[in-house]
Formats: sequence, C-alpha cells, structure tokens
Amino acid sequence: MAGMLYLVPTPIGNLGDISERCRRTLEEADFIAAEDTRVSLKLLNYLGIKKSLVSYYEHNKAFKGNVILERILAGETCALVSDAGSPAISDPGEDLVRLCAENGITVTAIPGPCAVITALSISGLPTGRFCFEGFLSTAKKSRKEHLQSLVGETRTMIFYEAPHKLLSTLEDLAEFFGEDRKISLCRELTKLHEEVVRTTLGEAIERYTANAPKGEFVLIVDGAAPVEKEVPTAEDAGAMVKRLMSEGLSRKDAIKQTAKALDLPKNVVYDAALSIDE
Repeated sequence: MAGMLYLVPTPIGNLGDISERCRRTLEEADFIAAEDTRVSLKLLNYLGIKKSLVSYYEHNKAFKGNVILERILAGETCALVSDAGSPAISDPGEDLVRLCAENGITVTAIPGPCAVITALSISGLPTGRFCFEGFLSTAKKSRKEHLQSLVGETRTMIFYEAPHKLLSTLEDLAEFFGEDRKISLCRELTKLHEEVVRTTLGEAIERYTANAPKGEFVLIVDGAAPVEKEVPTAEDAGAMVKRLMSEGLSRKDAIKQTAKALDLPKNVVYDAALSIDE
C-alpha cells in the first residue's frame, strides 16, 4: 500500500510559529524531504526530533523526486519542508506534488506560516483580490516581458526579492507602473526586526538608494486603477444595426451580431433597430 506526502510549513522567522500538528507530522513521518538539510536540522533539533533527511531542491529535483516517489509507493510517509514557509509555493516542491498526484498518491497540506499571506495582511493595500508573482527573472528580456504583462493588472501584486537585487527591481517596477504607485515593503517578517514600509515606488527608490537594504523582502504593489468601460447606448446599437444592414446583412442577423458585439440584450437592440425605420 502506498504511503502519503505531507506538505509541512515551517516558520518564516520565529520558531515559535511551528504548530503542534506540524511537529507531530514531522515526528511520525518515515522520512523528511528538505530543501536544505542543514536548515531543517536546526528546526528538528529545536523540536527534539531525530529523523532521516533527504535533500530535495531545484537542482536535484528530477532525480530525487523519483527516489522519493519510489519510497512513498513502497509504503513510506514523507514530510516535505522548505527552508521557510509553505512548501510547493514558488518552490521545487511543486514538481513533487505533481509527480505524486500523477501516481495516485495522497497529498495533504498542513496550514501554517506563509510569507505571502503574512505580508499581504499587514500591507495596508487591498487584500480582496491579489496575484502572487514570485521572484522576477534575472534575464532582462523575461523580466521586462513579465512586467509588461502586468501593466494593466488591477489586483494587488506580490513579489519576493533578495536585498542585493531590491533596488534594481524597484526601478523596473517604477518604469512599468509609475513612481506614484503605492508599495508596501515587508522585511524580516515574524523576526525581531520586522519592518513594513508603506510608501510609493519613487520614494522607495530614494530610501534604498540612501540606505542599503537588508533582509529578504516581500513586495506588495498596488494594482492599476481599473479602466472604466464605456456602456454602449441604444443609439450606438441602432447605428451599428443600420451599418450592418447597409453591408448586406438581414435585420435579424444584424441585430444578433450587434447584441453580441456590444454585449447588449437582444430586445434592447431590437427596439433600437425599430427606431431606424421611425
């Protein structure tokens, strides 16, 4: 009988955030797959747990993923952890989950620490709709294409960034979104020196040009202002029906095509069409 894969979130800074369920799952698993075994060993030592660790990270996931899969298919239970936060989110664990799903293995995720949600909740920016964009590519072309695709994004956007790349990322964000766009920069979340800077992209660039950034950042960027859609009028519908009929369409087909093009009810377009004769 096949085993299971548990996704176990780990603290993003404060070790006290580990839950009792996470601790118990790590203790009861047959083995633990870890992004960095040295980091995970510190957590296990804190919890007083001794367990077999298997390294699983971006550059060995193709090989180790199959090794882990075989052990689970043989009946073992695996607990997957990342260095911090929920595994499989902007993380190679995504591939292991897919591999297990494709092979009919039960995957269970335990709720817990996640830098994305933690930062969003204290950002002061809209939280009703948001999109997680992860780390921007270091390749200039891919980076520009990614940001260009977000120019009209109205949802709050979330990015991860390392301190040594923060300033160049802020400059790129300002280039595409404008220096007046609101941003909340969250760093050292749940740690002693946790900080949230609520400002604009332009002011953030000035701040971190003068003061070198420290710590890992979660960037919460306000979405673009929604573009108000013009609502077509009966006059617009009548004019379109008239034009289509002049091009050879029957009244029925002209009404049908106009209703679809202008996203109007057919009865509204029909009434507008009658006004043409009048």
